[in-house]
Amino acid sequence: MQQYCNTLSSYSRFITREVKIGNLIIGGGHPIRVQTMTTTDTMDTEKTVAQVIKCIEAGAELVRITAPSKKEADNLANIKAALKAKGYDTPLVADIHFTPNAAEIAATIVEKVRVNPGNYVDKKKFEQIEYTDAEYLEEIERIRERFTPLVLICKEHGTAMRIGTNHGSLSDRIMSRYGDTANGMVESAMEFLRIARSLDFHQIILSMKSSNPQVMVQAYRLLIQQMQNEFGESYPLHLGVTEAGDGEDGRIKSAIGIGTLLEDGIGDTIRVSLTEDPELEIPVCRDIVKRYNGRRNETSATILPIEKINYSPFEYKRRTTHAVGNIGGGLVPVVIADMSALVDLSPTALQAIGYQYNAATDKWNIADAAADYVYTGSKALNFDLPGTLKVVIDYTQWINLKDDKKYAPIFDSTQFLGATEKSKQLNFVMLDAYSTQFNISDDQLLQIAKDTTVVFCISSQLVNAMQAVRRLFIKLVELGITNPVVLMTSSKGLTSDEHLIHFATETGALLLDGMGDGICLSIDNADANNSSTSIGQVSGRNYIQNNSIEQFLNATAFGILQATRTRISKTEYISCPSCGRTLFELQETTAKIRKVTNHLKGLKIAIMGCIVNGPGEMADADFGYVGSGVGKITLYKGKEIMKRNIDSEVAVDELILLLKENGAWVEPQ
Repeated sequence: MQQYCNTLSSYSRFITREVKIGNLIIGGGHPIRVQTMTTTDTMDTEKTVAQVIKCIEAGAELVRITAPSKKEADNLANIKAALKAKGYDTPLVADIHFTPNAAEIAATIVEKVRVNPGNYVDKKKFEQIEYTDAEYLEEIERIRERFTPLVLICKEHGTAMRIGTNHGSLSDRIMSRYGDTANGMVESAMEFLRIARSLDFHQIILSMKSSNPQVMVQAYRLLIQQMQNEFGESYPLHLGVTEAGDGEDGRIKSAIGIGTLLEDGIGDTIRVSLTEDPELEIPVCRDIVKRYNGRRNETSATILPIEKINYSPFEYKRRTTHAVGNIGGGLVPVVIADMSALVDLSPTALQAIGYQYNAATDKWNIADAAADYVYTGSKALNFDLPGTLKVVIDYTQWINLKDDKKYAPIFDSTQFLGATEKSKQLNFVMLDAYSTQFNISDDQLLQIAKDTTVVFCISSQLVNAMQAVRRLFIKLVELGITNPVVLMTSSKGLTSDEHLIHFATETGALLLDGMGDGICLSIDNADANNSSTSIGQVSGRNYIQNNSIEQFLNATAFGILQATRTRISKTEYISCPSCGRTLFELQETTAKIRKVTNHLKGLKIAIMGCIVNGPGEMADADFGYVGSGVGKITLYKGKEIMKRNIDSEVAVDELILLLKENGAWVEPQ
């Protein structure tokens, strides 16, 4: 199998061609660049200039501006001139969707243009059309004819180009042959890249975006493989998850998609697409890339090179395991809440992880996102637990309790190999993958794994922890070990963003490849005895205010499982970042829709600012709320229009009615 990166067992930057964008160089091993996109009306020069400056001052190295028609493309000259007059020369990118003429104008003004192959020239009417080989080639020639002028203009003016494929906006032609797949995304971009190369134009960056991190990651990997096979080289890659949403969910989803690729050295520039003001995206971008800019390849004598990948990085398949209780065996991944640092472990403390005790009725109310296990360190509990919850406790304390019904022991490998007494039902065994403490042989691993009650808890103290843990997963498969594995990750971050990014990247990268049957998160520097305080800021706003660290960790764990599509516990919102095309107040509307629908577990609702990002970009959403005119909303079921041009003041109520009509609504409790 052709690898898509330099190495899977350590960190190594994948080197791409250099592309010059104004005074900035992307690719070729240069630092990973951060960028964002304005949300103002492009025809409002003053507001757009002011917002671009805000983004630059926040740290943006490129700023993208929408140019949906010729008039906006023309006005880019005024915006650029105003910025230059104020002393700003940060490269600008024109975002083009349907209008080749606008792209050709913009390419003479700004440093870079972005075109979407699914919208640019090719047809997209969401029709099932069968193409003969001759008809298919005829369409490609038509694309060549229409795309060539833009390429020649870019060559003449030294303008760079991004060929930006989106999962949800593949053309009818691509869909007819490849379906709604990562392979279709790659071929959509490759058609345009081949044309550009035939014209000796190489100032190209590519992107493969999706609102589903799993699809997004697979598409980038396939793209690299295709470029390497076809050209023997790769062009720089712009990484991003489309319509990631806002708050912690948007950050988690973005970090999983972007971070998974950056962990393998893939990616030259990133944009985090949040339904928030664009300058608030930049600190999140910077928190992501600071993990990698300057990172060195850390090696360990105990990590052997991978001779053969024993899983496919291009499709999702869960690692085969046997079940130990409710862990593994194809069951959804479990969540273990680390409450070992809490001094007061009472029924009230369990509220943070989804268990509400009612003293009057002596009953527990259990939330959808309730942890499956709680780790208490060496502390035993003096109250009855809800029937679905079990305690993980240190082996040295469990040996005194010997209560298999309520408690499960956790060992290190040496303890387990030397233990004379073990649980007959469930034993957790910790492995610190390939760190200085990892001194376990293959024979010892096999000896532990013979006990079918064992669940491994794997972490790593190495800087390249994800790669070390992945290497150990590959070792388990090589040895034929099928015991389930819980991913254990601890963060040393100082802010909520840093924690979210660390957790989402380290665990999400493994979960996307089918590795992991559970997740346990902890914070190294948290003041756990003060469980009522916020633990940080997200781009200047407390979204964890008055919530405990334990509640934050529990919500993050379930958010990671939701974003990787491995365990669904809540409503999913596919919400675009607003831009100059947005036809309603996106952040306010997203909050309003979230408020009335957040109890609809498993439902995917897309909230799109305009028709450009409408039926296509929604990808796999169940229902869509799309701006179709000023103050007008069109509602979709899948990609089918159900209600057209509704007044925005009643559109949320109409969305609820649509959900009811289609059996997707339940009354909140």
